[in-house]
Parts: sequence; C-alpha cells; structure tokens
Amino acid sequence: MSTFSDDPPVLADYTTLGLGGPAKTFVRATTTEELVAAVRGADTAGEPVLVLGGGSNLVVADSGFSGTVVHVDTQGVSFEEAGTDPDTGETVVLLRAQAGVEWDPLVERVVGEGLSGLEFLSGIPGRVGSTPIQNVGAYGQDVSQTVREVLVHDRDTGELRTMTNDECGFTYRDSVFKGRPRYLVCEVVFELRRSDLSRPVAYAEVARTMGVEAGERVPLERARETVLGLRRGKGMVVEEGDPDTRSAGSFFTNPIVSEETFAAVRERAAERLGPDFPVPGHPDGRGGVKLSAAWLIDKAGFDKGHGQGPARISGKHTLALTNPGGASTEDLLDLAREVRAGVEAAFGIRLVNEPVMVGVDL
Repeated sequence: MSTFSDDPPVLADYTTLGLGGPAKTFVRATTTEELVAAVRGADTAGEPVLVLGGGSNLVVADSGFSGTVVHVDTQGVSFEEAGTDPDTGETVVLLRAQAGVEWDPLVERVVGEGLSGLEFLSGIPGRVGSTPIQNVGAYGQDVSQTVREVLVHDRDTGELRTMTNDECGFTYRDSVFKGRPRYLVCEVVFELRRSDLSRPVAYAEVARTMGVEAGERVPLERARETVLGLRRGKGMVVEEGDPDTRSAGSFFTNPIVSEETFAAVRERAAERLGPDFPVPGHPDGRGGVKLSAAWLIDKAGFDKGHGQGPARISGKHTLALTNPGGASTEDLLDLAREVRAGVEAAFGIRLVNEPVMVGVDL
C-alpha cells in the first residue's frame, strides 16, 4: 500500500474528464486487505473517504477532496465451473474479480474464452468495483443480470460480508451501494455461461446494426465488435487524441416517468415540434415509461458540440458532456445546468445526473 500526503496527486489525472483538484491524502491499495485497512483507518481517524476506481463516473470539485482518496488497484481474477444451466445445457462459470480490475479488458478476456454474459457491456470505461454500484448497463444489458454476489466491507460493523444479487437491490442505474457509503465493494462474482453465442439481443439499435431480430443470439465476438463500433461512433470509448471521449460517459440518466407524464411530454413535443412528431418511449417493465435523455436534450435545442465556454456537449452524442481541454469543473457544471434547465423548460422533465458528484452539486 502506497500513501501520499505531503504531495498528493491531482485527481484530474485519475478521472476520464480530466477534472478535479488535489486530495488531502492519497492511498493506493493493491490487495483487498490493503483496501479494507485504508478505508478503516480513515474511518477511525474521522476522515472523509473517496473510493476511486477508474474515475470514469466522477465529477470532482476544482478544489479537490479534503480527505483520504483510496485508489482501488486490486487485480485478482479467477474462474470456477459451477454446474449446468438446466434450461440451455450450457456450463455455468463463476467469474470472481477484485474491485480494481479494469472492466473492458476483463470483458475482452471473457469473450475470448467463450463465456457469455458481459459482451454487450464492452467498451465501458472503469473498474469492476463500480459496476454493481451503478448497476452499469448498455445496449439492453445490465450487470445485475449476471452478478451473483458481491463481497463488501461493511463499514458499520467492520466485517466482510457477501451480499446476494437480491440483497444488492438493483434497479435502473441504482443499487443499495449507490450514494450509500456503508458498503465498500471488494470483489464481484459474475455468473456466466460457456457458449460461443451471446445473450439474446435486446436492443433495437444493435439488432438493426447486425441485421438480426431482437431475441436472437449472435457470435460473442460479433456482439462485442458491434457494441464497440456503436460506442466509438458516439465518443463513448476512451481513446487518446479524441477530445469527445474526455467525458464521464452519459451525463444524465434516461428518465423513467408515469404514463400520465409521458402523455404530457407528448403534448409539449407536439406543440414544439409538430403534431405528428413521435416521442421515443419504452416500457420499463415496472409500469413506467423510459424516455431518451439524448432525444430530450437534442429536441430542447442543444446540438452536438454546443457550449458557451470551454466545456462542450460531445460532437458525437448529446448525452455526453466533455472537457476538450482547458475546462474547469465549474465550466462543466454550468453547461450541465444549462442543459437541464433547457430540457425542463421544453418538456417539463428534470434530468438527473448519472456521474457521482464529489465536492460539488448540480
């Protein structure tokens, strides 16, 4: 375990946005034992704690963080066969990964080894430990569909505890871990299937791109490459030299509203865009309707590349707010507030930020 307190690093160097000031203390943990000890030590000292993974879902204040930043750099990965799926006859394989493992290289490895369950989550930046917190998802797949259990350090009791999928309380981009610092994610166990085929295609854009019907299964490598291509086209794969990828991914979540609210949005859209202009909305499976935040932003008048200051909406996708270079966190938040207010004025929907705010409020 490495600790830096005299000259701690600037957090901008550890976030995909490239924003954030210094930490008071910075600790790098390379084992689960070091990770737990670092957080426990800061808790005992009464220090605020920021658990930092890949920094892909953080907006950090320009002033930094006046506490202990624990950088999770644990790297253990293992596989274990665990019987046969009675419905498909496929071998069940449990993947155990420590919190600091980089997510996309792990997905690439899993696909390469012929294991189905994570392929549509290709290209997402960050580390394993953040995936259950956010219930990370994309292109019709959420990690909650394959998470079997999560090993956590319970900061209230001081004990390690294994939480089942049901105990994680997964909902759309949420879990019992998000916004609730009691549980420190140490390891995640994913339940996969040994197969050359993907899970059923569940996202219309993916199905159209591959020329298949929703519900079909496709070769794993084809599923991964299709998703990577779609994400690159939207600036959602972190790549050197592309300023559109200096973001926190999707800045706002897709709103889930009641049928009554959806009807009100359609009325506003008809007034603004014309009576025959369709509003995309899909059942969320719980009686609500999921709207497209990207559509709302675009139709509220915010084009790709929009921005009055150094922060910009991505030139590839309206849902990503970027720091092409030279922006501050306050610049980014000013842009986010402008977009949020514009969407609310146009459609009566108040967007909610997806990234975690550290030392700032939207």
